[in-house]
Amino acid sequence: MTGVKVQGVTKVFGREPETTITLQKLDLDIESGKIVSIIGPSGCGKSTLLYMIAGLIAPTAGEIFIGGDRIHKPDPRIGIVFQEFRIFPWLTVQRNVMIGVQFSKGGKAASQAAADKYIRMVGLNGFENHYPKQLSGGMKQRVAIAQTFACDPDVVLMDEPLGSLDALTREILQEEILRIWAASGKTIVLVTHSIEEAIYLGQKVVVMSPRPTRILQTFDVPLPFPRTPDMRVSPEAGELRKNIWSLLRSSAS
Repeated sequence: MTGVKVQGVTKVFGREPETTITLQKLDLDIESGKIVSIIGPSGCGKSTLLYMIAGLIAPTAGEIFIGGDRIHKPDPRIGIVFQEFRIFPWLTVQRNVMIGVQFSKGGKAASQAAADKYIRMVGLNGFENHYPKQLSGGMKQRVAIAQTFACDPDVVLMDEPLGSLDALTREILQEEILRIWAASGKTIVLVTHSIEEAIYLGQKVVVMSPRPTRILQTFDVPLPFPRTPDMRVSPEAGELRKNIWSLLRSSAS
């Protein structure tokens, strides 16, 4: 598997004299096969960081490495799940999940096998021939997650993938993400606004400041795997939530 290294990364938008420093000299190491959550105030550049890791946006300064290779453009080793449902409304569930595999690896048999595997893993077996208009919001996001994992990237970036869902569906999909991660061993970088979600899914939680953004602190999550629902309200999770909230609140004042 493949780790991520962010080294001295700064991102500036606009032109002099009207510029905005979004990220400032960020250093971050994400070990291969780990789940790392990133949390911070709105507008601090969390999504911008993900898009730079994905090779979709170039840093103004600094470098990003995937598996030791500098990233300067999109790379097939990197997959991304967006907050919006980035699926094709005119394709069935199966065809939506297959399409990325066909583009990246080719071969109908291989793409169908990968699609079937991840459709089962996200709990959509029986819905293979349904179209997006026939699915709930949570089911559409399951399709997007299956679509990304079916392409077999080494690193999966998740940009608020559950932010628009109701609380129950959100918790169910958190369980699905952990189950898929345990089965695949991929490196996952998750951006979220939910402290509870960051703790429940992550092995580490990276807390970012308001702009110009820097990393305030990285917390190790003291919850073992496999995670269970009762851990959400454990004393350890509660204490960590309090510490993260205190840090975010003090940085905003």
